[in-house]
Amino acid sequence: MIKNNQKYLNGLHVIIDAVIIAGSYILAWWLKFESPLSNVKPGDFYLPMATYFSAIPYIVAAYLVIYRFCHLYTAKRGTDSGGEFLRIIEANIIGAVGMTSVLFVIWQQHFSRSMIFLFVVLNITLTAAFRFSVREILVVARRKGYNMKHVLLVGYSRAAEQYIDRVKANPQWGYVIHAILDDTVTRGTLYKGIKVVGRIDNLEIILPENKLDEIAITLPLSQYGRLTDIVALCEKSGVHTKFIPDYNSIIPSKPYTEDLMGLPVINIRNVPLTRMSNKACKRALDLAGATIGLILSSPLLLIIAILVKTTSEGPVIFMQERIGLHNKPFHMYKFRSMRLQSEADEKKGWTVKDDPRVTKVGKFIRRTSLDELPQLFNILKGDMSLVGPRPERTQFVEKFREEIPRYMIKHQVRPGLTGWAQVNGFRGDTSIRKRIDCDLYYIENWTLGFDIRIIFLTIFKGFVNKNAY
Repeated sequence: MIKNNQKYLNGLHVIIDAVIIAGSYILAWWLKFESPLSNVKPGDFYLPMATYFSAIPYIVAAYLVIYRFCHLYTAKRGTDSGGEFLRIIEANIIGAVGMTSVLFVIWQQHFSRSMIFLFVVLNITLTAAFRFSVREILVVARRKGYNMKHVLLVGYSRAAEQYIDRVKANPQWGYVIHAILDDTVTRGTLYKGIKVVGRIDNLEIILPENKLDEIAITLPLSQYGRLTDIVALCEKSGVHTKFIPDYNSIIPSKPYTEDLMGLPVINIRNVPLTRMSNKACKRALDLAGATIGLILSSPLLLIIAILVKTTSEGPVIFMQERIGLHNKPFHMYKFRSMRLQSEADEKKGWTVKDDPRVTKVGKFIRRTSLDELPQLFNILKGDMSLVGPRPERTQFVEKFREEIPRYMIKHQVRPGLTGWAQVNGFRGDTSIRKRIDCDLYYIENWTLGFDIRIIFLTIFKGFVNKNAY
């Protein structure tokens, strides 16, 4: 099979995706209006077929752009099908929100919203089925020895070990690691079946004689001075060369690179929300979400306020200083769920299970996260976002910044009403380190679709939590 064919495969994916999108839309229209399952009755008013079908080119074009921004056209080797399926769902949710928003702006109330729902369900199903089929076909082909990439590692390091571990654990990727060249490890040393066969200088002999598809440079940091010569030698041979850095604990998995007049600059931490366009999109979602949330929850807010006021002494709203964007303090609003206490007592520590300070009403609203609803006002003010790392109190920030590596990175974005850590169960009296890992993953992998996914997950699994005391 043809090597390095990812560009052609992506082109084929775009064409097939366009056909699937158009086909899903047409099938959704037929199910809604013409099939035996249709609930449209004779005499019901609905837009003509020509009106619906005239939107197909625009929907297809918009969806292909969304697919690209949701990273659905990246290389399939080294990725998992589960992550791709979630990106397909994200892209379709964004597409559906976009379609309904356009219909609202142009005030087209007769366009069937249920047809849009059918289209989204069909498109997710058919797109996922197609891509899953492609993956399975490639897996079967690779088991038979086709579409394999034969790799030689240059340098024995932590990066080499991690690369071998991942390739060994995922044979469906189709990589075959033949050997390692290194100057510091004894020839004949084995690591999980991969042998060190010689010194790096042996590249001059091996490259002309072997039919290799890739050279993976996995030098340890101490030997980076040899990079220039090794790359020049590999490129002279025409073999595709990859560089796997030995400092992945410093550089993020998806580094953001800038071009400074031809000088590549790698940002140590990739924070998509530092870009103005991303900040504007997120802020628009925050304002819309907080406004809708306040309107829908206003009766509940009133009921909780009455319950808090009539069952315990003190104010209805509890204001607590937290640390937010760029390490700036702000007052976060919550329904008061504890009895009145001195500032010194309030700062003593976490709320724990069966905490005597929590009132009866407070226990319920904390367990269901209803005490957090006033933070919708924080979002409107700009102190917080719908989604982001949860803000901490000043004393805990000072403590954790010294104890937990990379803790302060969370303050490069606005804190959130909910977050990736919370929907994964890390809230309340749980591991701070695991919570920070989730926060960093969110910060480095932010997309508008990721925010929407977290909001949906919060509705189903984020409000009620066994660790919310």
